Order: sequence, then C-alpha cells, then structure tokens
Amino acid sequence: MLNSEYFINLENQYGAHNYHPLDVVLVKGEGVWVYDVEGNKYLDCLSAYSAVSQGHNHPKIKQAMIDQLDRLTLTSRAFYNDKLGLFYKKLSEMTGYEMSLPMNSGAEAVETAIKVARKWGYHIKGVPRHQAEIIVADGNFHGRTITIISFTSTHQYKHDFGPFTPGFPMVKYGDIKAIEDAINDNTVAIMLEPLQGENGILIPPEGYFKAVENLCRENNILLIADEIQTGLGRTGAFFASDHENVRPDIMVIGKALSGGFYPVSAVLADEPILGLIVPGDHGSTFGGNPLGAAVAIAALEVIEEEKLVENSRDLGQYMMDYLEEVPKKNIHDLRGKGLFIGIELKHELGGARRYAEVLKQKGILAKETHTHTIRLAPPLVLDKDTADWMLPIIRDTLLMD
Repeated sequence: MLNSEYFINLENQYGAHNYHPLDVVLVKGEGVWVYDVEGNKYLDCLSAYSAVSQGHNHPKIKQAMIDQLDRLTLTSRAFYNDKLGLFYKKLSEMTGYEMSLPMNSGAEAVETAIKVARKWGYHIKGVPRHQAEIIVADGNFHGRTITIISFTSTHQYKHDFGPFTPGFPMVKYGDIKAIEDAINDNTVAIMLEPLQGENGILIPPEGYFKAVENLCRENNILLIADEIQTGLGRTGAFFASDHENVRPDIMVIGKALSGGFYPVSAVLADEPILGLIVPGDHGSTFGGNPLGAAVAIAALEVIEEEKLVENSRDLGQYMMDYLEEVPKKNIHDLRGKGLFIGIELKHELGGARRYAEVLKQKGILAKETHTHTIRLAPPLVLDKDTADWMLPIIRDTLLMD
C-alpha cells in the first residue's frame, strides 16, 4: 500500500532537503480543507504561505485555467496574446496603479522592483551609475536569490552562499530614526514589508509605515512595499499598506495573485517609474503568459466577488479576540492583522514545532516560523462555523504541558 511513509521516504531519498515539512502527505484540497494519503481531513491554516487565499481548488479559477488550457498556454513575449492586456487592465482597476510588469515567482518580482528602482535612481534622481542604495530592514524575507539573501539578517539563509550583492544598507525594523540616519545622496529606495510575515508576524509601531512614506517624499526616494504575502486581503485590507493610508511608489505582489493554481507575480507602479523599462531591459519566458494571466484575472475576481478582504478583516478580529482570552501559560506574545496571526510561545518551551505537530494530530495544519511562533493564515474563505471548531482546539493545544 502506498502510504504516507512511502512518499516521505521518496522525497527524503531523491530530493534535496531544503525544507522541513510536517509529516503529512496531501493529495486533495477543497476550500479550507486538505486530505492526506490515508484519507484524513485537515483544516489548512497555512494556505501555502498565503498563495491559496481563495481556498484550494476554487471552481472559478480552476475553470478559467481549464478554458485557457484548451486554447493557448505560452507564446513568450515575442508576440502579443489576448489575455495579458486584460490582466494589466484588471490589476490597474483594482490597485490604482497605472502599469504593471508580470513575472512568475515572488523573488523574481522583488528582483524586478530592485532593477526598476535602480534605473529610476540613475535616470531620474541622478545618482552616479552603479552607486544606488536601497535601504532594507532586519528580519526581512524577500526571497532566496543571491541578491536578495545579500540583505537578509537570517544567518542560515546566507552564510554559505557569498559573495554578495552590495548596495543594501540594513536598519532595525520599526525604527524610523534608523532609516532617517541611513539615507544619503545615493539612496534610491526604501524596501519594506508593511508587516513581516516570515519573521513571525511582526507588526511595526503604529504610524511607522506612514512616517517612512513621508521620509521618501521629503528625500525624493521611492517606497517599495513587498506585499507578496500580506497583499490581496490577507491582513484585512486589500494591501497591508492601506492600514496606514500609504501608497507605495512600487508595489510587489504574488502568491494569492493566482489562487495557488500557477506561479504569477507582478510589480506595480505608475508610468513615470515603470515607463522607464524599455525592450531588452528585463524579461521572462513565462512572465505574462496567457495561462497565468487568465488564472490571475479569475483569482482577482474571486477576491472582489466573494468579499474576501472584508471576511479576513472580520474573522481575523474575531479570532484575535478569542485568542487574547487564552491564559498566557505558554504564550509570550500574540500578534496579527486580518487572517494573519502569529502566536509566539515562551522561548523556554523549546520551539513551536511540537505544538504544530499536536495540532496536526487534531486535524489542523499550521507551521512554526522562526522557531518559536505558530503562524495562523487560513484561506480567506474561512467561515465562522469552521473558526468556532478550530479555536477551542488551538486553545487546548496552547495550554498543554
């Protein structure tokens, strides 16, 4: 019989060990639920790191993909296709940005934003060529390419992979004075996550992101928001930047942009910024392909039609209110916005992995992040009845010895 152990052993034998998954082998998903090889049912509280915000196997997105599969999947950008322009238009209508540049993965989109900001710095701001600097924050997670790990503060992500790309001064996250002190004549951009997800759902002090925007305006600097994980409704606003009424100059999105069906990411900006890109500057064989565009249009429509932003806001607050009443026996801190909640356990407990494993046994799939924090990020289609089933289980698990 092909059981979970068989498939786990296959991965361990033939695959590079670059992840440490929970011991569950999933074969099917529907809405907020997933099923393993043995037929066990679980509530997914990770949403593939927020990529399946619309829920697993969403029928509308699936149908859009099937319809496009029957027509045309890939042309490269050597030719036009009849879906990409519609995708651009939908993005502009929903986000308010004039232009977009599509890629595939989130890391590719971050790399794209870096290139765009540097070109803007040289052509518009007048920074000496190859001297541009982009200020970043410690604890960030923007991806794993060589350039991106060049400005991580997580030792394991970078220590064996140098030499690194220069040009990224790092400051303390949430410290506006540190950013102010790091700005110089070569600063072309500040790139931040409005809320740090991989670092344990860290929320900066109120007013921080607005203050960063003001600094950018005062110093002729671009503000880049990495909303790959926090955007498209995850935090109870369409963009996490919206919580402080901030409009970044460059917005980076991905993950839920395709509802988990296909890798799609994008960089959004207005024409004075993205209009600097000319043929030959940047590209991707798969970026902007008709299959990805069709899927992304449907994924965006689902967010709109099913009011997933509002559901994230309301159910997220409901969950936070419940969790705040849990005795603090094992809890060091509770943080969250929308359906993006971090429960940091007391460090003397030795880490959150054991608690994630217990939750799995009880039918809830969550994952530890940065050792001590359990991240709760269910699909935004979660309903109150399911939340009411889940919350007492989480409470009991948090109180275990």
